Amino acid sequence: MTENTENEIIEEIAPDENIEVIGVKFKDGGKVYYFSPEHKDYKAGDRVIVKTARGVEFGFVAAGNKIVKGKDVVQPLRPVVREATKDDIRRYESNKQLEKNAFDTCVKMIAKHSLDMKLIEAEYTFDNSKLLFYFSAEGRVDFRELVKDLASVFHTRIELRQIGIRDEAKMMGGIGVCGRPFCCSTFLSDFGQVSIKMAKEQNLSLNSAKISGTCGRLMCCLRFENGVYEEEQKRTPPVDSKVSTPDGVGYVKETAPLTGMCKVVLSDKNGEIIKTYHRDRLKVLEVRRASPSRKNTKDEGETADDEQ
Repeated sequence: MTENTENEIIEEIAPDENIEVIGVKFKDGGKVYYFSPEHKDYKAGDRVIVKTARGVEFGFVAAGNKIVKGKDVVQPLRPVVREATKDDIRRYESNKQLEKNAFDTCVKMIAKHSLDMKLIEAEYTFDNSKLLFYFSAEGRVDFRELVKDLASVFHTRIELRQIGIRDEAKMMGGIGVCGRPFCCSTFLSDFGQVSIKMAKEQNLSLNSAKISGTCGRLMCCLRFENGVYEEEQKRTPPVDSKVSTPDGVGYVKETAPLTGMCKVVLSDKNGEIIKTYHRDRLKVLEVRRASPSRKNTKDEGETADDEQ
């Protein structure tokens, strides 16, 4: 049992203990956090007031009541204060308008101070005790005078946070090269590690322009699609392996793991011919050498400098 800075008594949860939680997020496409429902039932879409590390906040229920293990919970598990009232909703909507005004004011002040920074978003805490500004910049920015001016205008605590290019893309949103809204700003709640090795395993061109997103970093979809490719490749004969087909013995020339189709080189009296078979019709007789998708020694060494 521990005591936090607000003198609340918070019980520590054992790793194997079953605990009831709900999932709450604070922005569209934002990360989902667990909170204790305090013995009340909530469903996805409900709006709630919760206690967080930075105070009371307005959130949206992303996952209703469920049981998880203590090891899956970031401690301390904070409580849901209440379901949002009409007054809470009005205050939340009012804060959204205040944020737009604060954003415009901050942009003007940045220009006034001739600071080399790009403002991305303004955000009030629910109780208006703090106003946060998120910005991107090439290097460090001395914004001390800017903070003083902002505090004199808004009469609340001001905090400026510099964010990276991937977070900038997530906050601003946009359309990816696939023609759909950015994954990071719609359904990906957190950024995972993406590497060149994943592009290799998916038989993609290693041209950086083709495997990079609008933010200039490796596309997030390389990671969340990679698991499917890995599973399908385990079921598919490697390139250059010797296989038995309904038409005789041959060697795999090319594979398409997602469809399960393999191009096989066969020999006949007229020379070599290429036929396409589903992997279920093939039997691996011999693996002549490890294919790029199967070997790990070189690829793992290459990922260290390519991970983003």
